[in-house]
Amino acid sequence: MIHDISVEELLQLQKDNNLLPIDVRSPSEYAAATIPGSINIPIFNDEERAEIGTLYKQVNVQAAKERGLEIVSAKLPAFIREFAAIPQQKAVFCWRGGMRSRTSATVLSLMGIKAYRLTGGIRAYRKWVVDQLASYELQAPAIVLNGHTGSGKTEILRQLQQEGYPVLDLEGMAGHRGSVFGHIGYAAHNQKTFDALLLQELLQHQQAPYMLFEAESQRIGKVALPEFLLTKKEQGTHLWIDLPMEARIRHIIEDYKPEQHAEACMEAFLRIKERIHTPIAAEIQRHLESSQYEDAVGLLLQYYYDPRYEHTASHYDGDKRIMIQANSVMEAAERVKEYLAAQQNR
Repeated sequence: MIHDISVEELLQLQKDNNLLPIDVRSPSEYAAATIPGSINIPIFNDEERAEIGTLYKQVNVQAAKERGLEIVSAKLPAFIREFAAIPQQKAVFCWRGGMRSRTSATVLSLMGIKAYRLTGGIRAYRKWVVDQLASYELQAPAIVLNGHTGSGKTEILRQLQQEGYPVLDLEGMAGHRGSVFGHIGYAAHNQKTFDALLLQELLQHQQAPYMLFEAESQRIGKVALPEFLLTKKEQGTHLWIDLPMEARIRHIIEDYKPEQHAEACMEAFLRIKERIHTPIAAEIQRHLESSQYEDAVGLLLQYYYDPRYEHTASHYDGDKRIMIQANSVMEAAERVKEYLAAQQNR
């Protein structure tokens, strides 16, 4: 017997650590977007799914079903063993709660393995996420990390997140650092994945006394921030991380590892080259070509990124701007924690 559950029921069971969502769609569908925390046990791989789809369109539904049954039958022993090895409760889902999840749940039930099925599949989950974000009200005051490029804002947030502070790692959710170089070394996420990860974190921290996140623009790589978050950013208290130029350059080199991504760095630079004074742009390009990355980064900060940040800074209320001066990213993180502790004790 198949036991269908709603999106809300699935997420509550998952939150209670009692359930593992299992995406039975093909690997490429799973990679494109899924429910955070789910694993992929595909009933068809990408090639098999394409073959069945072709039969469905070019022959008929019955031919597609028969070929699907033939493929699944050969996989059943391994498929069942994989599910049986999972100790938690299980919930299977496909695109819209159709044939793939129904087949999976039925076969598992016949073998004595209980598995819920998500009503409406990933499509229902996506609609739920969109609806939730459209009406979401972030009640906690925002504490926004701001500052020049290379000041370690994302690293500070991730350290605080590891220590249990309420953090929205927007760049981590987007798979992008938010600049023309931001994709280097990252796997960019699409809007569906970003929205799902964002909502998951927002719901996790609903009772938090404040919310920490970085001052991002409306777009980070391929994704767009929801309007309520941009409004909260404007209203929030901004902690401006102020590090020496040498520390910023060192942090950027450690983070981006340009020696491992020389071609991508050059391609990114060429996209902004025309916006930089010609002699300086030529000097930066020479440094990149000769792997003198510290010199290239220093010039990029001085002549491109810092002027842009100073222009942005003029738009924020000075009364809500707190300077955090430090000599390193780790020291800055400690200063931020000291500020947060002082605010809690007021």
